Amino acid sequence: MKRIIPVATGILAGFLAASVFFASSPNVGPKTVADDGKAKNNAEKVYVPFGQKDEFYLMSSGGHSGQLFVIGVPSLRRIRTVPIFSPDPATGYGYDKESKAMLGGYTWGDFHHPSLSETNGEYDGKFLFANDVGNNRIAALDLSTFTTKDMIHLPNTSGPHASVFVTQNSEYIFAPTRFSVPLGRKYESLDDYSQKYKGILSAVTFDQKQKKLNLAYQVVLPPWSFDLSDAGKKVSGDWIVMTTYNTEEATTNMEINASQNDRDYLVLVNWKELEQKVKNGECDVVDGVKMIDPLKHKGSIYLVPVAKSPHGVDVTPDGKHYIASGKLAPLMTEFSWEKTFDAIKNKKFSGEKNGMPVLDYKSVMEYEVNPENALGPLHTQFDDKGFAYTTMFISSEVVKWKYDTGEVVDRVPVQYSPGHLSAAEGDTAAPKGHWVVALNKLAKDTYLSVGPSHPESMQLIDISGDKMQVVDSAPIDPEPHYAQMIKADKIKTINVYPKDANNPLAVHKQDQTRIERKGNEVHVYGIAMRSKFIFDAKAKRPDAVTVKEGDHVFFHMTNIDLDEDITHGFGIIEYDLNMEMQPGETKTLEFVANKAGTFPIYCTNFCSALHQEMNGYLLVEPK
Repeated sequence: MKRIIPVATGILAGFLAASVFFASSPNVGPKTVADDGKAKNNAEKVYVPFGQKDEFYLMSSGGHSGQLFVIGVPSLRRIRTVPIFSPDPATGYGYDKESKAMLGGYTWGDFHHPSLSETNGEYDGKFLFANDVGNNRIAALDLSTFTTKDMIHLPNTSGPHASVFVTQNSEYIFAPTRFSVPLGRKYESLDDYSQKYKGILSAVTFDQKQKKLNLAYQVVLPPWSFDLSDAGKKVSGDWIVMTTYNTEEATTNMEINASQNDRDYLVLVNWKELEQKVKNGECDVVDGVKMIDPLKHKGSIYLVPVAKSPHGVDVTPDGKHYIASGKLAPLMTEFSWEKTFDAIKNKKFSGEKNGMPVLDYKSVMEYEVNPENALGPLHTQFDDKGFAYTTMFISSEVVKWKYDTGEVVDRVPVQYSPGHLSAAEGDTAAPKGHWVVALNKLAKDTYLSVGPSHPESMQLIDISGDKMQVVDSAPIDPEPHYAQMIKADKIKTINVYPKDANNPLAVHKQDQTRIERKGNEVHVYGIAMRSKFIFDAKAKRPDAVTVKEGDHVFFHMTNIDLDEDITHGFGIIEYDLNMEMQPGETKTLEFVANKAGTFPIYCTNFCSALHQEMNGYLLVEPK
């Protein structure tokens, strides 16, 4: 059995090995097509002819853009950027009444980890959940329209980087915090960090019919930093497992002070038992939030020692094992759920920390996998043949190994410093195999220069044979932090919004258009159609609206075109306003007419041969 090397030695070895790797890697340096005899064969593998579509959607986080990147696999073509946490003037997201209210005044988000809804441990293609590290939010997207439907702000949380991940039937969306703060985010001295600061795990539910998120309860944990986590499957389906770092509880000079201990912890949580405790009232209520504190409510939460500074823990497709990698130790550790359950039952503990029993490491560990000179193990995904694929951040490669024996069978260099990787449904109970995408933090000289800030990169790896083969690469906006890859035929999108006769704001016929004044409120019930706006069909000028300076104006606009892909925009010049209506959709633009004058209205989304003629006027009378 291999030993974990000391932290300091691991860091030094990592930098030395990285220097050797960058100097010797066959992938380093720009190449032309003529340099590579395999280029034609690789191009054939990833080519998707016109009229055909990609086999998979890659749902990739957009980092600090706050958006979702939707990419086809194997083509690596960017299909769409979907706004979630940041306003998007191209689509009017964050400008219409509903999405503006949902964003809550925030102008950016830091989206790291998409999580697709699951049924029986497999992606079901219905919804996608997203986290905002910068502003403590969780969002839900409806994949029938690829639009954001709900968003909640998590109290007592600061930087939910470890989120989001769903249980195997989407019962819960779990969101651990990265930074610890006092409850209520109250002011407390950092000198009292260990006593008054708390790490929080949030359990969020999602009503799929109402498309609403709800905070069910929170777990009060020590002031550690929690990182990428996973939910169990099948035999381990009642459990979640989280990684931690800064178990030293340092508050300054983190690079050094949060790297003192030889190990950190995995946190194992039986969410089924916690759910029952909440139902039984075995919890506290703090500022309206149900909370479980392991110091007061014993059981259901356990710790497992793990190599230093882990960034990922992943449950195998059969649900029997979980794999954790400490970035500062050159190995992956595979743990057994069966051994874990036995250790809990028979109390094979090596101590206790903050009210949580620490399981004996040797009692639950299955393998320590240590590929020679492979440094910085970070994230693991799986295929359909019993293999695991782990990124090595420092040595810039992907390692393939058998998770039933711990045997390393292949490795391939990537460019450069891969964080996470995404295999085809590779974190579900039924991986699809064939493809892995490495999400690389650095591209360096891979693409044409666009100045000091180089694009980051995604590399497509063919895993269908015995040997992995990098077959394509594509630049990507910062930051391709994490992604999930789903079979395209699982997602069932709509072409037009169904007519909603119960929506009082919707107008479906020209003779229903009207302008109503209620005190200083002006409500316009209008339609958009090729190639005109109609605000009041009975008026002398049906495409003009006159209001008074200071009026509170509501444009309720319905796109009555029901042809696929005929989207209408609605922009008001000099008012910094724009929204779009998909076919059949009703949207509301709400604003105060605080500038007197004449302001053209125009369709901002090309819709027909007479698109340029699709315009109107907002006339604001001065006081």
